[in-house]
Amino acid sequence: MGQVREGARLGASAVVGVIGLAVLYVIGAFAFGGAGWITAPFRGEAEKRENTVGSGEFRQTTYEQFFDLCEAVQNAEGTIQALQEERKAASETRKTQIDQSITALKATRIESVNEYNSKARQEHRAPFRDKDLPYRLDSDAERTTCTD
Repeated sequence: MGQVREGARLGASAVVGVIGLAVLYVIGAFAFGGAGWITAPFRGEAEKRENTVGSGEFRQTTYEQFFDLCEAVQNAEGTIQALQEERKAASETRKTQIDQSITALKATRIESVNEYNSKARQEHRAPFRDKDLPYRLDSDAERTTCTD
């Protein structure tokens, strides 16, 4: 019976020792950055969001991008209109050049419209679009208005 008690005491000591080591390991992990490794994905997402959306530079740049893209669409439309006017009195050679320029400008305009609309749909950018700018631009419209 004495051997059983001594064996039980030895077993209990071993269990207490293992638990003690586990507790020391957890304390060490938190003290030396192990907890940081565990929570890194959550902290990284929050930090990334704060570094972009919370950044004054990001807000200002995004605000200006909407105006720049809308203006690019209007510039392409104005140039297309001027070329169409020029085409009325142009030679056949010049008409061919004008037609090529108009085609390129239409493609550029559509790219700008698509980029504007894409940015307007992005949840982290949409709040920084000026209230006077349209929610989205229409690629089929002949004239774009950059204020509602």
